[in-house]
Amino acid sequence: MTVHEFGKENKEVVVLIHPSLVRWDYFEYVIPLMEDRYRLIVPALPGYDKDSPGDFTSVEEIASELAGILEKRGIKEVACMYGCSMGGSVVARSLADGRMKVRSAVMDGGIMPYRLPWIATRFIAIRDFLVIYLGKLGGLKMLEKAFTSDEYSDEDLKYLADVLESMSSRTIWRTFESSNNYDMPKEIRTDCPRIEYWYAKSEEKDRRLDIDYIREKLPRTVFRVFEDTGHGGLALLQPQRMVRELERAMEE
Repeated sequence: MTVHEFGKENKEVVVLIHPSLVRWDYFEYVIPLMEDRYRLIVPALPGYDKDSPGDFTSVEEIASELAGILEKRGIKEVACMYGCSMGGSVVARSLADGRMKVRSAVMDGGIMPYRLPWIATRFIAIRDFLVIYLGKLGGLKMLEKAFTSDEYSDEDLKYLADVLESMSSRTIWRTFESSNNYDMPKEIRTDCPRIEYWYAKSEEKDRRLDIDYIREKLPRTVFRVFEDTGHGGLALLQPQRMVRELERAMEE
């Protein structure tokens, strides 16, 4: 797993973990706003890493590998660990592992493990795989039909088409199978004093089971609802707002 680092001279460490179907440069608008004050650690997750060909592994393996990388770099404390969607899954697993001291954690639309019968999880994984794999086969033309919102520019769609083209079918399968079904302990014990779960008002229904999981397993979590954005939209469309919210979370 390649890790990109910015602002290495700064003391406070912020980890930014990207969602599925994008690469680490998902944070390209956020990084310039933070690198003068924070030491930014931005991993390129397996299967989405142009510099290290390979397939997606699992949420558990990525959380463990990331902790090992931070340890090797002498990082003992993280001021904030942020993860969006699939990245939020990695944050949740990292908190459960407890290998590093995290002062604040943010799961932005984070995917929590399904608590459904095994056969139901198979059907969901197959459905998600087929949707993305057909998008990969259809390329830009299919994406143009699927994403009709004005929020997505032609450049955005071309970027997404490029990411899909580079993804293996194994990465697509493992991404959704693992993000939806990764292992978590029955009781999550973490000394992280500030945990936040963010979600867009427009995705409230889609995130219902994730919210219920967080409320049960991490009852001290603070929930923040964003009215005027979609799933994972802050980093791309409102980076200044995202940075303000991260800094507020760190201060609180």
